[in-house]
Amino acid sequence: MSGGHEVDVGSPEKRKTLWVVLWLNVAIAIGFFAVGYFADSNALLANGLDNSSDAIVYALSLLALTRSRTWKRGAARFSGIMLLIFSAGVIFDAYRRFVEGSDPGGMLMMAMAFVAGLVNLYCLRLLQKMENKDVNMRAATTFSFNDFISNGGIIIAGIVVLITGANWPDLVVGIAVACIALYGGVQILRDTHMDVHDEAGTVHGEKRN
Repeated sequence: MSGGHEVDVGSPEKRKTLWVVLWLNVAIAIGFFAVGYFADSNALLANGLDNSSDAIVYALSLLALTRSRTWKRGAARFSGIMLLIFSAGVIFDAYRRFVEGSDPGGMLMMAMAFVAGLVNLYCLRLLQKMENKDVNMRAATTFSFNDFISNGGIIIAGIVVLITGANWPDLVVGIAVACIALYGGVQILRDTHMDVHDEAGTVHGEKRN
Protein backbone atom coordinates (compact mmCIF):
# COMPACT_ATOMS: atom_id res chain seq x y z
CA MET A 1 0.00 0.00 0.00
CA SER A 2 1.09 3.59 -0.58
CA GLY A 3 0.51 4.60 3.04
CA GLY A 4 1.28 8.20 3.80
CA HIS A 5 3.83 8.69 1.00
CA GLU A 6 3.45 11.73 -1.19
CA VAL A 7 2.96 10.42 -4.71
CA ASP A 8 3.42 12.61 -7.77
CA VAL A 9 0.46 11.07 -9.55
CA GLY A 10 0.86 13.25 -12.61
CA SER A 11 4.58 12.74 -13.09
CA PRO A 12 5.92 12.49 -16.67
CA GLU A 13 7.50 9.13 -15.75
CA LYS A 14 4.16 7.56 -14.87
CA ARG A 15 2.45 8.97 -17.95
CA LYS A 16 5.23 7.80 -20.26
CA THR A 17 5.29 4.29 -18.74
CA LEU A 18 1.53 3.88 -19.02
CA TRP A 19 1.49 5.12 -22.61
CA VAL A 20 4.21 2.63 -23.54
CA VAL A 21 2.48 -0.37 -21.93
CA LEU A 22 -0.88 0.77 -23.32
CA TRP A 23 0.24 0.72 -26.96
CA LEU A 24 2.31 -2.44 -26.52
CA ASN A 25 -0.77 -4.21 -25.14
CA VAL A 26 -2.88 -2.97 -28.05
CA ALA A 27 -0.29 -4.37 -30.48
CA ILE A 28 -0.09 -7.70 -28.62
CA ALA A 29 -3.89 -8.00 -28.50
CA ILE A 30 -4.14 -7.51 -32.27
CA GLY A 31 -1.43 -10.12 -32.78
CA PHE A 32 -3.16 -12.61 -30.47
CA PHE A 33 -6.50 -12.19 -32.24
CA ALA A 34 -5.00 -12.52 -35.72
CA VAL A 35 -2.77 -15.50 -34.96
CA GLY A 36 -5.41 -17.06 -32.70
CA TYR A 37 -7.92 -17.02 -35.56
CA PHE A 38 -5.57 -18.75 -38.00
CA ALA A 39 -4.24 -21.13 -35.32
CA ASP A 40 -7.77 -21.99 -34.11
CA SER A 41 -6.50 -21.45 -30.56
CA ASN A 42 -8.63 -20.73 -27.50
CA ALA A 43 -5.51 -19.88 -25.50
CA LEU A 44 -4.36 -17.23 -27.99
CA LEU A 45 -7.81 -15.67 -28.27
CA ALA A 46 -8.07 -15.70 -24.47
CA ASN A 47 -4.81 -13.80 -24.19
CA GLY A 48 -6.01 -11.40 -26.89
CA LEU A 49 -9.07 -10.59 -24.81
CA ASP A 50 -6.86 -10.33 -21.74
CA ASN A 51 -4.50 -7.84 -23.37
CA SER A 52 -7.46 -5.88 -24.73
CA SER A 53 -8.85 -5.51 -21.22
CA ASP A 54 -5.37 -4.55 -20.03
CA ALA A 55 -5.17 -1.78 -22.65
CA ILE A 56 -8.52 -0.40 -21.48
CA VAL A 57 -7.30 -0.47 -17.89
CA TYR A 58 -4.09 1.37 -18.81
CA ALA A 59 -6.18 4.01 -20.58
CA LEU A 60 -8.27 4.38 -17.43
CA SER A 61 -5.08 4.59 -15.38
CA LEU A 62 -3.85 7.47 -17.55
CA LEU A 63 -7.12 9.28 -16.91
CA ALA A 64 -6.78 8.51 -13.21
CA LEU A 65 -3.25 9.86 -12.79
CA THR A 66 -4.41 13.40 -12.03
CA ARG A 67 -7.70 12.43 -10.40
CA SER A 68 -8.62 11.98 -6.76
CA ARG A 69 -7.78 8.85 -4.81
CA THR A 70 -11.47 7.91 -4.80
CA TRP A 71 -11.59 8.18 -8.62
CA LYS A 72 -8.47 6.00 -8.81
CA ARG A 73 -10.14 3.31 -6.72
CA GLY A 74 -13.19 3.44 -8.96
CA ALA A 75 -11.04 2.92 -12.07
CA ALA A 76 -9.14 0.05 -10.45
CA ARG A 77 -12.40 -1.52 -9.24
CA PHE A 78 -13.79 -1.34 -12.78
CA SER A 79 -10.68 -3.10 -14.11
CA GLY A 80 -11.05 -5.86 -11.52
CA ILE A 81 -14.68 -6.45 -12.49
CA MET A 82 -13.67 -6.55 -16.17
CA LEU A 83 -11.22 -9.34 -15.42
CA LEU A 84 -13.93 -11.37 -13.69
CA ILE A 85 -16.25 -10.99 -16.69
CA PHE A 86 -13.42 -11.80 -19.10
CA SER A 87 -12.59 -15.03 -17.27
CA ALA A 88 -16.20 -16.23 -17.53
CA GLY A 89 -16.21 -15.60 -21.29
CA VAL A 90 -12.99 -17.56 -21.84
CA ILE A 91 -14.27 -20.54 -19.88
CA PHE A 92 -17.46 -20.55 -21.98
CA ASP A 93 -15.45 -20.47 -25.22
CA ALA A 94 -13.24 -23.34 -24.00
CA TYR A 95 -16.37 -25.40 -23.26
CA ARG A 96 -17.73 -24.63 -26.74
CA ARG A 97 -14.50 -25.77 -28.38
CA PHE A 98 -14.49 -28.92 -26.25
CA VAL A 99 -17.99 -29.81 -27.44
CA GLU A 100 -17.64 -28.73 -31.07
CA GLY A 101 -13.96 -29.60 -31.49
CA SER A 102 -10.98 -27.52 -32.65
CA ASP A 103 -7.62 -28.00 -34.39
CA PRO A 104 -5.08 -25.62 -32.81
CA GLY A 105 -1.73 -24.98 -34.48
CA GLY A 106 1.03 -25.67 -31.98
CA MET A 107 3.82 -23.88 -33.86
CA LEU A 108 1.83 -20.68 -34.29
CA MET A 109 0.86 -20.80 -30.61
CA MET A 110 4.49 -21.03 -29.51
CA ALA A 111 5.73 -18.31 -31.87
CA MET A 112 3.08 -15.79 -30.83
CA ALA A 113 3.48 -16.58 -27.12
CA PHE A 114 7.26 -16.17 -27.33
CA VAL A 115 7.01 -12.71 -28.91
CA ALA A 116 4.28 -11.66 -26.47
CA GLY A 117 6.33 -12.97 -23.55
CA LEU A 118 9.26 -10.73 -24.45
CA VAL A 119 6.99 -7.71 -24.76
CA ASN A 120 5.21 -8.44 -21.47
CA LEU A 121 8.54 -8.92 -19.69
CA TYR A 122 9.62 -5.50 -20.93
CA CYS A 123 6.36 -3.94 -19.70
CA LEU A 124 6.75 -5.65 -16.33
CA ARG A 125 10.28 -4.32 -15.90
CA LEU A 126 9.13 -0.79 -16.73
CA LEU A 127 6.34 -0.96 -14.14
CA GLN A 128 8.48 -2.58 -11.44
CA LYS A 129 11.03 0.25 -11.68
CA MET A 130 8.44 2.77 -10.59
CA GLU A 131 8.31 3.81 -6.92
CA ASN A 132 5.32 4.70 -4.72
CA LYS A 133 2.81 3.08 -7.09
CA ASP A 134 -0.83 3.97 -6.49
CA VAL A 135 -3.66 1.43 -6.74
CA ASN A 136 -3.90 1.73 -10.54
CA MET A 137 -0.16 1.32 -11.07
CA ARG A 138 -0.23 -1.76 -8.86
CA ALA A 139 -3.10 -3.10 -10.96
CA ALA A 140 -1.06 -2.50 -14.13
CA THR A 141 1.85 -4.44 -12.64
CA THR A 142 -0.50 -7.32 -11.76
CA PHE A 143 -1.75 -7.46 -15.35
CA SER A 144 1.73 -7.59 -16.87
CA PHE A 145 2.86 -10.31 -14.48
CA ASN A 146 -0.26 -12.39 -15.23
CA ASP A 147 0.31 -11.97 -18.97
CA PHE A 148 3.93 -13.12 -18.73
CA ILE A 149 2.94 -16.30 -16.86
CA SER A 150 0.16 -16.97 -19.37
CA ASN A 151 2.60 -16.74 -22.29
CA GLY A 152 4.73 -19.47 -20.72
CA GLY A 153 1.68 -21.68 -20.43
CA ILE A 154 0.86 -21.21 -24.11
CA ILE A 155 4.37 -22.26 -25.14
CA ILE A 156 4.05 -25.47 -23.10
CA ALA A 157 0.60 -26.12 -24.57
CA GLY A 158 1.93 -25.56 -28.09
CA ILE A 159 4.62 -28.20 -27.54
CA VAL A 160 2.07 -30.73 -26.28
CA VAL A 161 -0.27 -29.95 -29.20
CA LEU A 162 2.57 -30.59 -31.66
CA ILE A 163 3.42 -33.91 -30.00
CA THR A 164 -0.10 -35.26 -29.46
CA GLY A 165 -2.19 -33.49 -32.11
CA ALA A 166 -4.91 -33.04 -29.46
CA ASN A 167 -6.78 -29.82 -28.67
CA TRP A 168 -7.07 -30.28 -24.91
CA PRO A 169 -3.72 -28.57 -24.05
CA ASP A 170 -4.96 -25.41 -25.78
CA LEU A 171 -8.24 -25.54 -23.85
CA VAL A 172 -6.51 -26.22 -20.54
CA VAL A 173 -4.27 -23.18 -20.98
CA GLY A 174 -7.24 -21.05 -22.04
CA ILE A 175 -9.03 -21.98 -18.83
CA ALA A 176 -5.82 -21.44 -16.84
CA VAL A 177 -5.56 -17.92 -18.29
CA ALA A 178 -9.14 -17.34 -17.16
CA CYS A 179 -8.28 -18.54 -13.66
CA ILE A 180 -5.23 -16.25 -13.54
CA ALA A 181 -7.45 -13.37 -14.63
CA LEU A 182 -10.00 -14.35 -11.98
CA TYR A 183 -7.32 -14.31 -9.28
CA GLY A 184 -5.93 -11.01 -10.55
CA GLY A 185 -9.39 -9.45 -10.54
CA VAL A 186 -10.00 -10.55 -6.95
CA GLN A 187 -6.60 -9.21 -5.90
CA ILE A 188 -7.29 -5.82 -7.49
CA LEU A 189 -10.71 -5.57 -5.83
CA ARG A 190 -9.11 -6.52 -2.52
CA ASP A 191 -6.41 -3.90 -3.04
CA THR A 192 -8.99 -1.18 -3.66
CA HIS A 193 -10.84 -2.20 -0.50
CA MET A 194 -7.64 -2.07 1.55
CA ASP A 195 -6.82 1.32 0.00
CA VAL A 196 -10.05 2.66 1.51
CA HIS A 197 -8.85 1.56 4.96
CA ASP A 198 -5.38 2.95 4.23
CA GLU A 199 -6.78 6.38 3.41
CA ALA A 200 -9.13 6.37 6.41
CA GLY A 201 -6.46 5.06 8.78
CA THR A 202 -8.58 2.05 9.74
CA VAL A 203 -7.89 -1.68 9.76
CA HIS A 204 -9.80 -4.30 7.77
CA GLY A 205 -12.16 -6.21 10.05
CA GLU A 206 -11.94 -3.61 12.78
CA LYS A 207 -15.28 -2.78 14.33
CA ARG A 208 -16.22 0.88 14.36
CA ASN A 209 -17.52 2.46 17.52
